Amino acid sequence: MADPRVHHVPLCPLRSLTGLDCPLCGGLRSVASLARGDVADAAGYNLLLIAAMPLAVVLWLVWIHRRRHGLSLTPPRWASPALLIVLAVFGVVRNLPAFSWLHSGG
Repeated sequence: MADPRVHHVPLCPLRSLTGLDCPLCGGLRSVASLARGDVADAAGYNLLLIAAMPLAVVLWLVWIHRRRHGLSLTPPRWASPALLIVLAVFGVVRNLPAFSWLHSGG
């Protein structure tokens, strides 16, 4: 497996144009670190991604349950706006000097 910390990976367009981290910056390095079992390193690259993983597992289990019981698989109307708000807030906060520890580390 190629290590994204060492091998060149195309940069995020926002980061290449502005130098700012988008909410997803560091995601590939985070997943690669997580695959090696290094949770601390993974959180250093993208804390939101690591924090969202338990939620993703719960949502996946809910989806399985609803599918098995023939229930609607349509997410609630508030889910998409809530996700966009969380991503926007994280994207802004991680670029503030006071929260430099949230930068993607790359």
